[in-house]
Amino acid sequence: MTKMKFLFSFVCMMSLLLISCSTDDILDPDDSKGIDYEVNEDFDTHSKDSVFREAVTIAFSPGGISINNPYSAKGVSVVETNGHVVVASTLTDTEVNYVLSGNTADGSVKIYSDYKFGLVFNGVSIINTAGPAVNIQSGKKGSVQLIEGTSNRLVDSSVYPQNSDEDMKGTFFSEGQLVFDGKGSLLVIGRYKHAICSDDYILVNNGTITVEVAAKDGIHANDYFQMDGGTLTVKALSNGIQCEEGYMVINGGTLKINSTNDGIAASYEGTDIDPYILINGGTININTSGIKGMGIKTESSLTVNNCDELNISVVGNGSKAFKTGGDMTIVEGIMTLNTTGSAFYDTDEKGISSPTGIKCDGNFLMKGGNLTINSIGSAGKGINVDKALVIDGGILSVATSGGQFRYGNDDSAAKAVKSDGNLTINGGSVQIKTSGVEAEGLESKTTLTINGGTIEVNAYDDCINAASHIGINGGNIYCYSTTNDGIDSNGTLTITGGVVISAGSTAPEEGFDCDNNTFKITGGTVVGGGGSTSTPSSNVSIQRCVIYGGSGSANQLINIQSAGTSVLTFKIPRAYSQMAFLFSSSGLNAGTTYTIYKGGNISGGTDFNGLYSGATYTGGTSAVTFTTNSMVTTVGTFTGGGGGGRM
Repeated sequence: MTKMKFLFSFVCMMSLLLISCSTDDILDPDDSKGIDYEVNEDFDTHSKDSVFREAVTIAFSPGGISINNPYSAKGVSVVETNGHVVVASTLTDTEVNYVLSGNTADGSVKIYSDYKFGLVFNGVSIINTAGPAVNIQSGKKGSVQLIEGTSNRLVDSSVYPQNSDEDMKGTFFSEGQLVFDGKGSLLVIGRYKHAICSDDYILVNNGTITVEVAAKDGIHANDYFQMDGGTLTVKALSNGIQCEEGYMVINGGTLKINSTNDGIAASYEGTDIDPYILINGGTININTSGIKGMGIKTESSLTVNNCDELNISVVGNGSKAFKTGGDMTIVEGIMTLNTTGSAFYDTDEKGISSPTGIKCDGNFLMKGGNLTINSIGSAGKGINVDKALVIDGGILSVATSGGQFRYGNDDSAAKAVKSDGNLTINGGSVQIKTSGVEAEGLESKTTLTINGGTIEVNAYDDCINAASHIGINGGNIYCYSTTNDGIDSNGTLTITGGVVISAGSTAPEEGFDCDNNTFKITGGTVVGGGGSTSTPSSNVSIQRCVIYGGSGSANQLINIQSAGTSVLTFKIPRAYSQMAFLFSSSGLNAGTTYTIYKGGNISGGTDFNGLYSGATYTGGTSAVTFTTNSMVTTVGTFTGGGGGGRM
C-alpha cells in the first residue's frame, strides 16, 4: 500500500468512526486494523549532511524495541520496560535528537532532560493503555520533527495512573516548550484529557497535525500558542485550542477546528498577563457548538491584521463567533461569521445572553477587509460593542433574522450593529438587513456619526438610531424600515453633506425623526419619506428644504423641477396613503418657483436606490407648485405638524 493510499484510507476510517460511534467509541480506537507506519528509509541518522546525525534511535515492533544510544557513556540513559521507554539525559551542552519509528500497541516514551532536545517522528505509532503516549518531564524545549513522507500516530488511555506525582495532562504532554516542524504528518487521539499539551508554549512551524478527537482540549498551552505554517486539524469535546495563561498568534498555515465549547481561547482573567490574540495570516475554519460556545475568545484584545480566509460557525444559545474582553481591530482579511441559536437568561451573569457575531467589551475598529455576519435566532446581534465603534473602510455585511427575546421584565431585541458608546463610520461599504420584530440596523446609545462610505440598511425596526445625536457629514446612505423610522434620533439630528435617503413606514412613522429636537440641515442631498416627518429647524438650517404632503404608490416617480430643469427625480419605494415627503438640496434656490410632478418616465443616468442623477425625466402629472420664500417650505395636505417638530 502506498503512503498516500494508506493516509486516505486511515482518514476515511476515522471519519466514519466519528459519525457513527458514541463518544466512548470515538475515544477508544480499534487497535486491530494493522495500520503500517513505515519508516522513511531515506532518512539517515548518520549522514554527514543530516542535522540528526548521532541521534538516539528507538524502533518499536511487535517483537520488541530496538535502541541505539551513542550517548550511553556521556550522560544519556535509555531504558525499556515492557514496551515503555524512559529517557534520562543529564547533558547540559548537547542537543540530543531522539528518533522514533515502528509500532506498539502498548508502549510509551518518557523523557527527562536537562537540556533542549529534538524528537524525530519517523513513521511511529504509539498506543499506551495506561497513560500518555509521549510524556516529556522536562522544562526544556522539545523540537518535534515530522519526517517528510511519514505518517505518525499517538494514542493515550482513557484512565491515567492516580498515584503519580508528575503532571500527565494529555496524549502528547510536555513540561517545556514544544516546537513542531517538518513535512510529515502526526495524528493524535486524546482519550483522557488533552491531545497535545505543554505547560510552556507550543509553536507550529510546519507539518500536518491532526487531533482526531480529544476528551477535553485538542491543544492546550500554558504560556502561549503560535502557528506560522503547516496544517492543523482539531476535533475536541471541549476547546479546540486553549492558552491558559498567555497569548495566541496565528501568522500562517491552515487551521481547522471542530469543538463543542470554544474554538480558540486565550482565557487568562488576571491583570499581570495580557492574553491577547493576533491573527496575521493563514486560513482558519472554526465550527463550534454548545451554550455560550465561542469561536474565538480572549479576555483581552483581538487583532486581525490579515487572513486569507476566516470562517466561524457557532451553534448554541448565547454563542459568539468573536468574543473579546478588550478592544478588537480588523485591518484586512476575508471573514464570514455565522451564529445560530437563541438568547437565554444566564443565571450566572443575571442577564440575557444573546448569540452574536462579534461581542466586544472594549472599542471596535474596522480599517478594512471583507466581513460578513449572519445571525439566526431571537435577539441575535451582528456586532455588539460596549464602548466606541469605528468603521474606517472595508466591506461589512450583516444580516439578522431573529426577533425579540423576553424573560420576565427583561427583554432583548436583535440588532445588526450596536454600540453603547459612539458609533462612527468614516468610509467603506456597510450593508445591513434585519427581519425580526424590533430588530434595528445601526444603533448607538450615545452619538452616531457618518462621515463617508456607502451605507445601505433594510431593517424591520429603525434603520439608524441614536440616543443623543445623529450627525451625517458625507457618504451615500439609504435606509428602508419595514415598520418604523428610517433615521431616528432621540436627541438632535444634523446633516451637513452626503446623499441621504430615508424611507420610514406609514403613519405615524417617519423618514426623519428627532423627537421635536433640533433638526439642522446645512448641506447634502436629503430625501425622506414616511407617514410623517420631523421638520428641519429653520432658525439653524442654512440649506432650503421642501416638505410635500400627499400620497404615493410603490415605484412611482416623483420629480421636482423649475423652468424645465430637474433638481430631483426619485422613485418612491413603497405605497403611502398619507405621505410626508422631505427634500433638501443646494439646488433649491431662494425665491424660485418649482413644480412637483408624479408618475412619468426616466431614462439614462445613474440610480442609487431610487435617486437618479444625470437622468432624463419625461411625462408625469403636476401635483403642486411652490415658491421657496422661506428656509422650510411646506406644500400639499398633512394630517398635522408644526415648526421644529413633526409634520
